[in-house]
Amino acid sequence: MQNSVAESGSQPPRRYPGLRPCVEEALDEYFTHLEGEPPCGRLYYVVLAEVEQALLERALRETGENQRRAAQLLGLNRNTLRKKMRAYGLRGKTS
Repeated sequence: MQNSVAESGSQPPRRYPGLRPCVEEALDEYFTHLEGEPPCGRLYYVVLAEVEQALLERALRETGENQRRAAQLLGLNRNTLRKKMRAYGLRGKTS
């Protein structure tokens, strides 16, 4: 009996490389756009805020904007999620 994967010509599943390559690419672009100017001096906080906002938006989208489920997905207390949402001006369903 032959291997069905070999028969179908399917490729093995690709390993997920993580977010690091995406972050490195974004940082490369950030420094390129500075055109020799010094960075803001708060780069750490700028990066964290941008990543956090994108993560919150995605969690809300994945859960149909349900805050309880988004908080569970993120491993956050629902009140912590709401505080972060207010800080970024995000909205979602309340249950």
